[in-house]
Parts: sequence; C-alpha cells; structure tokens
Amino acid sequence: MLRELKTFIAVTRHGTFAAAGMHIGLTQSAVSAQIRQLEQALGVPLFDRTGRQATLNAAGLRALPLAREILETFNRMAVPVDANEYRGELKVGAITTAQTGLLPQALVRLRQAAPTVECKLIPGVSLELLSQVDAGELDSAIIIRPPFDLPKELHVQVLRKEPFALIVPHTLAGDDPLQLLATQPHVRYDRTSFGGRLVSRFLKEHKLDVQVALELDELEAIVKMVECGLGVSLIPQAGLWLERSPNVRIIPLGSRTFYREIILLSRYSQRQLPVPQLFTRCLLASANL
Repeated sequence: MLRELKTFIAVTRHGTFAAAGMHIGLTQSAVSAQIRQLEQALGVPLFDRTGRQATLNAAGLRALPLAREILETFNRMAVPVDANEYRGELKVGAITTAQTGLLPQALVRLRQAAPTVECKLIPGVSLELLSQVDAGELDSAIIIRPPFDLPKELHVQVLRKEPFALIVPHTLAGDDPLQLLATQPHVRYDRTSFGGRLVSRFLKEHKLDVQVALELDELEAIVKMVECGLGVSLIPQAGLWLERSPNVRIIPLGSRTFYREIILLSRYSQRQLPVPQLFTRCLLASANL
C-alpha cells in the first residue's frame, strides 16, 4: 500500500491524475487504478472528481497528513544505524557565499558521520542550480530563494536570512542611505540574479534612479570596487569580506532593511533518502552555530 500512498500524495501535489503520472512515471490510467485501490482499502472516496481536477474531499484532507506521516516513518526505517552503512554519492550545488560560509562545517560533520559517502560540489548561480535540481541532476542545492513560486515537487528548507546594507568607501561622508544612493555612483548587484532583483525592488519602492558605475554578481568583487572608490553598493551581509576588515563603511538600512533567504532546495522524492537526510541535518546544525 506504500506505492498507493506515494501516488496519492503525488496527485495532491500536482492537482490532476495526468500531471501526477507524468512526474512519477505512470500512465493516467495506472494512477487512477492505484487511487481506486487505496479508496477501496480505506472504504471512503478521497477526491471530488470535477473535470480534470482532483480535489481532496473531507476524507482526503484528513488522510493526507497521515499518509505523509506513514511514508516518513517508513523512510526513517532505512536510516543506517552504523556510519559505515551510509554509502553512495551526494551531488550538492552551492552559490559562492555558501561554499565559503555554511558548507565547510556541514561537510566536516557529514564526513564524521558518514566517512564512506562521496560528496561532489557543483558551484553555480541560483537560477542554474535550481534548474539542475529540478532536472534531477543534483540531489540538492544551497541557493537564494527565488522571487517566484517554485514547482510543487521541489522542497524548500530555509537556512538563514541575510540582511542587506549599504556599503560605502571609508572616505565618503554621510549616513543617510537613501541620499547616498541618490547622489553617488552605484556598484550594482547584478539585477538578473535573485539577490539583485531584491535590490531592484528596493530602489523602485523608494523611487531611486541610481547612476550605475558597474554591474556584477560577485559580492567579494563588489566590495573591492567600493573599497577602491568606484561607488556605493547595496549587498547582503554575507561572504568572506565580513571576516576581514574591508576598507568600507557599512550603513544599516534601519526600518527599510530587506533580506535574502538562503535555502536548501531538493526534490520531495530525494529528501527522505538516508544520505540527503543526513546532509540536511549537518547543514542545519552548521546554520545554527
């Protein structure tokens, strides 16, 4: 009956029998047959079938969290007792700041808990890593939460929130972030990136038409450009530049502060497997240090 429960959850996630079948590799008729078998076993219908949509009825709404609980319990039975029982390869994608921030301690913990697991790190920007997780090419990825809804088959675990601040050269006077943005050249966080889109929204909300001196996506490089006096920049307080003593002033945004969320992205079908589960625990432990 585990197979039928997985199919039931897939239908609730994707909205139709056809869409669920496409994502789990079954025909629409096979999905219908499995749902019918589950309903016969339970003795109650689970869906109000109206057109192509499969809408949960009262019994289905009650059954859904219980079905998830049963599958999670079953998956926990597969978790190895001994560290040497964890085996295989783990493919993890990560943006630059995660590679030097969250990941090192998490990978040390993973190595200690499962020395036989081989971890492969794939660097990239958030959008391309998202696509690789969605395509099944990566087990998971640490990215910036995108400013749009994600596919229903992808699971999000928030790791941390990083506040944006204005950084300016040490020699530049003034503490009003809006005035400085309006009057000084701007080293702009790439507006096509997820973090850069947050900056664009902030500028639009405050009706700021900035003079762009340079646009790029690498935070360390942005800090260097500001240090050299090229302009000011709105960036998240994240990355190795915070661990040294950069020749910049950090001006908080106060009540105007906005954040980028760093998330662990994975497919629902992968996140309950033993090795990805262990990696998630190691990552959360590192994020809470």
